[in-house]
Amino acid sequence: MRKHRTLVAAAAVAALALTTVPASATGPSASASASQDASPSRGDDRRLLRTWAADTWRSFDALVVEETGLPDDNIGGDLSPGSRGGYTSPTNIGAYLWSTVVARDTGLISDREARGRLATTLDTVVGLEQHEPSGMFYNWYDPATGAKLLEFPGSGDPVKPFLSSVDNGWLATGLLLVSRAEPALAEEADAVRERMDFGCYYDAAQNQIRGGFWDTDPQEAAPVAGDYCGMGTDVWYTGHHYGAFNTEPRIASYLGIAEGQIPPEHYFGTYRTFPDTCDWDWTETRPTGHWAEYLGVDVFEGALPYRGMRVVPTWGGSMFEALMVPLFVPEEKWGPRSWGRNHPLYVRGQIEHGMREADYGYWGFSPSNDPAGGYREYGVDQLGLDGAGYTSDQERTGVDQPYDGCRAGSPAPTEYGDGVVTPHASFLALRYARGEAVANLRRIARDFDAYGPGGFYDAVAVRSGQVSQRYLALDQGMIMAALGNELADDAMRRYVAPGALEQAVRPLMAMETFAVGRE
Repeated sequence: MRKHRTLVAAAAVAALALTTVPASATGPSASASASQDASPSRGDDRRLLRTWAADTWRSFDALVVEETGLPDDNIGGDLSPGSRGGYTSPTNIGAYLWSTVVARDTGLISDREARGRLATTLDTVVGLEQHEPSGMFYNWYDPATGAKLLEFPGSGDPVKPFLSSVDNGWLATGLLLVSRAEPALAEEADAVRERMDFGCYYDAAQNQIRGGFWDTDPQEAAPVAGDYCGMGTDVWYTGHHYGAFNTEPRIASYLGIAEGQIPPEHYFGTYRTFPDTCDWDWTETRPTGHWAEYLGVDVFEGALPYRGMRVVPTWGGSMFEALMVPLFVPEEKWGPRSWGRNHPLYVRGQIEHGMREADYGYWGFSPSNDPAGGYREYGVDQLGLDGAGYTSDQERTGVDQPYDGCRAGSPAPTEYGDGVVTPHASFLALRYARGEAVANLRRIARDFDAYGPGGFYDAVAVRSGQVSQRYLALDQGMIMAALGNELADDAMRRYVAPGALEQAVRPLMAMETFAVGRE
């Protein structure tokens, strides 16, 4: 079966290769440089996007363990099975589910192959160990066997089994998408998803969700014992809540609201920015804004200034915090006066930083592999609520802005170091700055050894030229979802958004006007 699948995928790629595709898809060359200068047409761009989709899908074919249908978390740049990481998560599984549907809908694999792959994965998911009272899944499993991990592969470090709200949110998203995209599997996918109770993460006293919980005492100081959903026994919640609104955990909030597990008032319970008082002067800078009330909840409609714009920030300033959720939920359409204004400004902020403020010549900053080794959070410091923020270069060059009337700042940096861009960030921006995103990706492929057999490698340090030549299931999954929307008529949104999600969440988005715009 593996050989057959590989031959099918290879044939699809070969068919695409017969079209006129700019050479930048496969790396540096004189013809690639010429294609960049020639301002390729939208038709050329579309053919190039299809090639990128085919190659990215090849990485998933290599990531997945055929017997279980579970994708590994990461794999080496040569796609050899021996270079897999040896662990997987609910997010990775969700990403493989929706990527398989994208591969089908873009003609990379047949309906029959897609159905077989999805069925194998679902059969394994049904048998994974869960936290039965909540229906949630643990954070780490062995992709070869499906066993819950109690120690980390390689290091042997102990794993304290944890149940993450955001990771379960992405698995539930994948299950919902499969139930709509493949009717033959709808009953099985829905049976798993409908047992998942996101109300178990919801702290009514704070009107926010927790990061997750342990079902046995982790013997740490921060966790808080409790039971938010009538599980019958306490679990140990993370000491923190997800308090920032414009971050990826909102997918769990949306799903919980849609299922009636979390009240609609929760939509207004997180911070657009923190209030503009000195109590919050540890954050990035003093916001502008005003107070409003929705469903009896007071909301500070705040925004942070950045290079002539006012933007509702993320927590750290990264692209995936802001733009992974709208791959599946049409936020800018449901909330035209809120998300519809903020998403394009946020992308513009990332472009401004990479191309002008830091003068890297490239942009797209988001958590990724570190080209120097390991994994790191990258972002645009000033686009994040957190005072420290995520930084865009290896030197961690931050911006210490003043908080007017409360604390002084420091002079702005006069130069930045070895900036790190990750291709998935540009794919997330396709909807909001299509031409600039494609051009940025062309430059990355042209100027660095950043493109391999499974598509774009995970990250590039643009001044040293160092490349992290690995593929991550999460990042490849975001790329596949973005390309599925671009090439298959918003397929990801068409499968996920209609029904309970739209009925419950769209009216909430429509109520609000963000205090964002250009100065």
